[in-house]
Amino acid sequence: MKSLDILFQQAMNNLNACVSVAVAQDAHVLKAVSEAYKRGIAKAILVGDEKEITKIADEEKIDISSFTIIHEPDLEKACKTATRLVTDGEATALMKGLVDTSVVMRAALDREAGMRTGRKLSHLAAFEVSGYHKLIFVTDAALNIAPDVGALQDIIQNAINAVRNLGVDCPKVALLAAKEKVDEKMPVTLDWKKIVEMSANGEIQGGLIDGPLALDNAVSKEACVIKGIESEVGGDADILVCPNIEAGNILYKSLAFLAKAKNGGVVVGARRPIILTSRADSSESKLISIALGVLS
Repeated sequence: MKSLDILFQQAMNNLNACVSVAVAQDAHVLKAVSEAYKRGIAKAILVGDEKEITKIADEEKIDISSFTIIHEPDLEKACKTATRLVTDGEATALMKGLVDTSVVMRAALDREAGMRTGRKLSHLAAFEVSGYHKLIFVTDAALNIAPDVGALQDIIQNAINAVRNLGVDCPKVALLAAKEKVDEKMPVTLDWKKIVEMSANGEIQGGLIDGPLALDNAVSKEACVIKGIESEVGGDADILVCPNIEAGNILYKSLAFLAKAKNGGVVVGARRPIILTSRADSSESKLISIALGVLS
């Protein structure tokens, strides 16, 4: 997966894709779903305050004439309705609109909603970074605070499955730490040793996993050569797995705000993808997230 252009091209081939937007009265969201429709990526069903949705669309000159609008001004009910559209098969992905993450996730995780699979849900972000030779994916920067080995297993399997759905046959997975060797003083390196063993035993499938690896070793062949590290993943990682939410959040925001990398994100591990963007994200970022959600 070399670029976002390729991601968009692949998403355009998914003719039945439809996004169910929970609390759709947001200009960036409406711009994103309108652009996704124009590009042939996905249709949309807009759930929320119909008067506000129409007002914003008129003010911003956004064409929403092709979309179904379901009037539901109550935030919690709107999230439940949008989720039900996905579980009933009328939409293929759930998208967060102008609502707190906790509200939409509560609706999605309700046992009666039917979105659970038994695995941990996790966030997967895609970045197009200048200077790196392909898209790079970061997990988990948003949901799991301090995952144990069992949770990390789910997070990694979720990411591998999603990236394979994008057309990467055997994603290369780098387990990030502050050093490349197992050190009892750094507990995360012990976790990564267990994860590598689990992968070797077939408990995580579909990807090539190595770690612990420092970030430079994960993305730079030169760094591997200088440090004498022999790794099939080193310098060519598709997926960067962070040990906790602090590390993930810092890496995510460093790429987005300092490196100015274009990005999008999706929650994986549920029966259908959940397009979970920040209310401050641009319409471009939301469009990338829709493409990810269509394909994941």
